[in-house]
Amino acid sequence: MKVLTLIMALLLPMTIWGASVVGKVDIQRVLVTIKEGKAVRDKLKKRFDEKQKIVKKEEAAIRKLQEDLKKQAMVLNDKAKAKKEKEIQMRFMKLQQQTMGFQKEIQSLENKYKKPILNKLRGIITEVSKKAGVDMTFESSTAPIVYAKNEKDLTDEIIKEYDKKFK
Repeated sequence: MKVLTLIMALLLPMTIWGASVVGKVDIQRVLVTIKEGKAVRDKLKKRFDEKQKIVKKEEAAIRKLQEDLKKQAMVLNDKAKAKKEKEIQMRFMKLQQQTMGFQKEIQSLENKYKKPILNKLRGIITEVSKKAGVDMTFESSTAPIVYAKNEKDLTDEIIKEYDKKFK
């Protein structure tokens, strides 16, 4: 009798799971498709382009210094040549640090801008999941479901609902 009870206890969750409908949503696709997400992407691109101009300008200045050094290499003494090489090296290292700082700044801005969207998105996902009659919803890129007998992709519905609710 105890064995039969144990078997029933083990099989019951499997039958419940088998009847479940699993929802999935591609959050990344939602973020790049909704109007608010596009506005964030435009802001980030503008900031990135500004930083990129600064980097390109400094790269050009460093290349010019390198070309000048090549041209003057024959007439410069070793001490002057070493000084110019050190100057180029220092500017290059400063540029690398500046570039890393820019990357961190852009990443920080992206997180800052996306956080309120993600918070609002949770409610929309819950609403759409309930309307669709799914028992649970997964983010498809971070927790990909290889197979589910009853699966619904809610991404398009979530995009529509988000844009309707948050204009």
